Order: sequence, then C-alpha cells, then structure tokens
Amino acid sequence: MSAIDTFWEFFAVAVGLLVVLGGLAATFLRGRGGATKELPREQPRTSSAPAPTADEGERDDRAGGAVDTLEPPAGDTVEETLPPVTVPEVERPEAPQTRLQRLRARLARSNSALGQGLLALLSRGDLDEQAWEDVEDTLLTADLGVEATTELVDSLRTKVKIHGNADEATVRGWLREELVSLVDPSMDRSVASSRVDGRPAVIVVVGVNGTGKTTTVGKLARVLVAEDKDVVLGAADTFRAAAADQLQTWGERVGVPTVRSDREGADPAAVAFDAVKGAAELEADVVIIDTAGRLHNKVGLMDELGKVKRVIEKQSPIDEVLLVLDATTGQNGLRQAEVFSEVVGITGIVLTKLDGTAKGGIVVAVQRKLGVPVKLIGLGEGPDDLAPFDPEGFVDAIID
Repeated sequence: MSAIDTFWEFFAVAVGLLVVLGGLAATFLRGRGGATKELPREQPRTSSAPAPTADEGERDDRAGGAVDTLEPPAGDTVEETLPPVTVPEVERPEAPQTRLQRLRARLARSNSALGQGLLALLSRGDLDEQAWEDVEDTLLTADLGVEATTELVDSLRTKVKIHGNADEATVRGWLREELVSLVDPSMDRSVASSRVDGRPAVIVVVGVNGTGKTTTVGKLARVLVAEDKDVVLGAADTFRAAAADQLQTWGERVGVPTVRSDREGADPAAVAFDAVKGAAELEADVVIIDTAGRLHNKVGLMDELGKVKRVIEKQSPIDEVLLVLDATTGQNGLRQAEVFSEVVGITGIVLTKLDGTAKGGIVVAVQRKLGVPVKLIGLGEGPDDLAPFDPEGFVDAIID
C-alpha cells in the first residue's frame, strides 16, 4: 500500500471518530437540560386571587411560557357603582265611578239637614199652613231659590190633597221624584275630554279668588287621567305667586306636562295660547287652562279674561268653559256666575266645598240661573275628592 492510500484511510477513521464523539456530546447535553422545555399552562385565577403583576408577566415571557388572559368565572359579575337616580312616582288616580260611591256617604252626612228636615215635616200628618211655611223655609235655607221652592211646595201640596196623609216611605218617594225633576237629569253633564276634528279638546277654568280653582284644575286632570286621557295643563294664572308651581306639582303627580312661563306677571293670554299649541303638537286628548282668579265686579279683570278667550280661539275653538263656585257662598255665587257667563260663555259648573254646607239647593238654583248643568262637585280636600255630578245619586244622598 502506498503512503497516499494509508493517509486517506487514516483520515476517514478520524472523521468517523469525531462524528461519534459529537453525537455522544449532544446526548449528554440534552440530559443536562440544555434545551427549552414546554412549561405547563397556568390555571385561570378566580376573582379572589391577586392579578399578576407586570414583573410576573415578564418572568413568564422570559421563561418561554404563555401568559393567560384572566376572565371572571361564570356567575361572577363586576358591579359598577352608579349615583342613585330619583324617578318621580306617578300616581294612578281613583276611577270616577269608585269615588262616586265613596263620596255619597259624605254627601249624605253634610246635607242631611235638608233631606231629613223635609221628611220630618212632611211625614207628621195633618199639615197646616204653618207646616208648609216650615217646608218652604227649609228649602230656601238650602239655597234652592224662590222659584224652585214654590214649584216644589205646590207639587207636594197637590200630592197630599190627592192621596191624603201618607207614611214616611211614600213621602220620601214623592220628595225624591220632585227633587230629581228639579235637578234635571236630562242635562248633558259630560266634560269635553276627547280630541275634536284632529285637535285636543280645550277646557278653560274660571272663577273668583278663593274658590280653589287651581286645585280644581289639578283634580280634574286626575279625573281625566283615570279615564286614560292624555292631558296637558296650561298655567295661565301668572299673577298669583307660586300658582304655576302648584299646578305643575299637580301635573307631575300623575305624569301630566304643564305649559307655563318662568316670568311672574307674564301675559296670561300668551301662556294659554302656547299651552293649546303645545297640546296640539303632543297630540294630547285635552288641554286644561287655569286662569287667574278675579272678582266678578272688576271690569278690567273681566275684560282681560275675555282677551284670554279671544287669543285661545285664534289657535283653537274652546270646547268647555267651567266656572268654579264655592257652594258655601249661596246666592252670592249666582251673581258671580252671571257675570262670568256674560264674558266667556259658561258651559258647566264645578261646585266645590259641597261637603261643608247644607246648602245643596245651590245645584238647582245655579242651573236655573245660567241654563247650564253642574258637571263636577268637590266633596273634600283629598286629591280624588272631585267627582262627576250624578243627579239621582245626589238626591238619594240628601234624603236617605
């Protein structure tokens, strides 16, 4: 063998030895942990465990591990503290039918002098002229009026002549029949409260100072809301301090908006105009305008009321003008009614404080004087103590 062949053979053996030694070295190094191992994944933390810090995250990255996204476990919620929100409580007024039943007993107690006094007189038998004069006095004291009193007494005299003396039940029947006839159930006592020709019905409420006009407007709104009507209030009493605030409070209690002026002494006609316009834009069923109380014998104030009426009519016809009368004023209230009727054309009467007087006859007297019906009666200070007037129920209450 030549020297060259011997060299290449030696060289091949040396290379093979180096390969073997390199493989052994690699195996040794892997056994010592020289390669990066896969780290087990971290289990999700519960909401009670501390969140990882930035340093911990960096160590996970340097170690080659994955950083888990922390999520709250099922059932846990993250509560956000919010400031308390005050939501005004909207009341649901008592239905008119229900309040009529409740108020009947109160009306009976307050007007018992009229009914019971007449029954006692008429049931005692052998009525002489003095007895009939006592009957007349009782009716006149109850503000029935001279004309109505004369009619009633004459009719009762005729019945006694025809049928003779009768027991109390029969006399009660006669009295009820005559009183119902005088109160006249045929009169239309409905209050305009539904849209007319695509526009809201317009109600204007008028009266003298101290009759509880603004309170009556608020109570009327409750009556209409109980009948599922969409109502808008107009605070056209711009002269009495806090009148608009009072009316707005009534409205807020039943969720009814109030159109008002923030300036005391603003033009009431302008406020009324805006209220009617606003109600039309809201597509309400009815808008009720509260006007300032005024003395019936003050020409300037009454002329201003006429202006309010004319300005409203530029925007919409007026469907209802309700005059609020204090039942305790008696015959003086009739003069008030006459003047207001001349200026604005009364369509209905609201009698307040009827529970505080035995003068139930004012119902008959005012209807006869104006030729318009009593539509609503107030029988107390409660928010739902205003009720539609029921002629037969009224008569039954004062003679039962």
